[in-house]
Amino acid sequence: MSRMSAGRAVIESLRAEEVRYVYGIVGSCMIEIMDELHDRQDIAWVGTRHEQGAAHMADGYARVSGKVGVCMATNGPGATNFTTGISVARLSHSPLVAITGAPMLSQMHRDSFQEIDQVAMFRPLTKWSAQVPRADRIPELFRHAFRVAASGKKGPVHVDLPRDILNDEVDVELLAPARYRDERAGPAHPEAVTAAAAALLRARRPVIVAGLGVGDSNARAELLELAGMLSAAVVTSYSRNDVVPAEHPLVVGPIGRAGAPEARASLQGADLVLAAGTRLAHFSTFYNHSVVPAAVPILQIEIDPKEVGRNYPVEVGLVGDARETLRALIAVLRARESVWPRNREHLTDIAQRKRERAERLAASERLDTVPIKPRRVHAELRKVLPRDAIVCVDGGTTISPAFNMLDFSAPRSFVTPVDQGCLGFAYPASIGAKMAAPSRAVISINGDGSFLMNGCEIETAMRCKAPVVALVLNNNCWGSEKAYQKFFFGGRYVGADLTNPRFDKFAELFGGRGFYVDRPGDIGQAVSEALKADVPSIVEIQVDPEELEQPARADAVKQDRR
Repeated sequence: MSRMSAGRAVIESLRAEEVRYVYGIVGSCMIEIMDELHDRQDIAWVGTRHEQGAAHMADGYARVSGKVGVCMATNGPGATNFTTGISVARLSHSPLVAITGAPMLSQMHRDSFQEIDQVAMFRPLTKWSAQVPRADRIPELFRHAFRVAASGKKGPVHVDLPRDILNDEVDVELLAPARYRDERAGPAHPEAVTAAAAALLRARRPVIVAGLGVGDSNARAELLELAGMLSAAVVTSYSRNDVVPAEHPLVVGPIGRAGAPEARASLQGADLVLAAGTRLAHFSTFYNHSVVPAAVPILQIEIDPKEVGRNYPVEVGLVGDARETLRALIAVLRARESVWPRNREHLTDIAQRKRERAERLAASERLDTVPIKPRRVHAELRKVLPRDAIVCVDGGTTISPAFNMLDFSAPRSFVTPVDQGCLGFAYPASIGAKMAAPSRAVISINGDGSFLMNGCEIETAMRCKAPVVALVLNNNCWGSEKAYQKFFFGGRYVGADLTNPRFDKFAELFGGRGFYVDRPGDIGQAVSEALKADVPSIVEIQVDPEELEQPARADAVKQDRR
């Protein structure tokens, strides 16, 4: 037991969890905490230019490192600025601890300076939101915050700290994480595993959908072993292209919004679907049978029981850790049968799908028109990005080909806003990703509109010596919305067009490197040079404003009848 200030108790609680970075903007309500960071070498404060950027950086750090990200903001407007970033982490299942300052307990419920009910505000955006009522409970409640964020279906939590409790001295007992939480989860119930194994043995054309749970539980080896036993095609859920290596002969590609048509065709031809570590979410499936075939049995592995059968009825629900459940399935199958692999005749179809996809993607390399087609940009990235590169993407029509065209070999390589579709996410997330993996190339792909939402964070990248590369695909418009107006409202454009500065010059203003590309043959060289730079870089690429992808939510728009 040690006697210390409440501010130090916060920092020591973070240190016990091996937190390396805290992202945020300094505020007067947390000066006592900030003072404890002075001259520390084990935890670094990363001052950002906007609290939304801080949350996205913590998210990017968490996804690439596999650890809990931490961000901190002042009460009132600082906390409200957090909300977009925290909402992305919730739908992406990223483990974060968001810390906010709060007014003095003695002045609460009187509309005091910057007072809002922050606990209530964050409750629907997090797994757990709570205020620390007394200084001596800081270590206990921070332990619980990390426990909740990192266990089960991971996600963000929120801890609210009234400023007057930070003035107190407290007795603190610091514990190693192993003494108060265990992130390991076991396999699904043996009866469910037995039933699922029997269904797999009956299948002739099984297809496996690999989701986040495969990545979080480090289950790619087990999933590919099972796929090999069954000669099953493997497709990845929306935004989870990196959970299995794209070059594996059984991996066809991603499904969902802007996914690979070959992956969708493979899934549509299945006589059984094994959904491994995925909730079969909206942009993977659209909640209909355009992606997931109708009247086909589904086996669903999910660590969160409330997600089993939530979007599609299942033949067998397997509640448990993806890796442990896959191991259990493999053991039961090997005990039942001695001859493996099965369904080898299916391998020809899988190989054909992979060839079709490779040929389709290669065709984009021949798009030589000016202005540049966005697909040509992504085709060039396929050629120049290192195999272990980390790619962070925003939403948007010029960005959407990335979900289909970019392949990944290494895990924790593809960082997206997932079903939140948040613009302004990619660039700050790339800074957090670079801090998590400084030896790996990190690139963000942004539209012109989305980049300027958080482009100010280039100053953060410069100050923190994070040489990230930002691609800005500039079509001078809000492309996704313009696509709806083009395809459904007769080209009656309202609010869709933008004007922009030269983004390469924007980088140079902050001391970074800037590159400007308006011809397709120059894309690869510009990106390659940017990747070699020791400072943040922006590669502005002028893309065709008329090249708009089909809208993502065509099913939600009435056909124009005028």
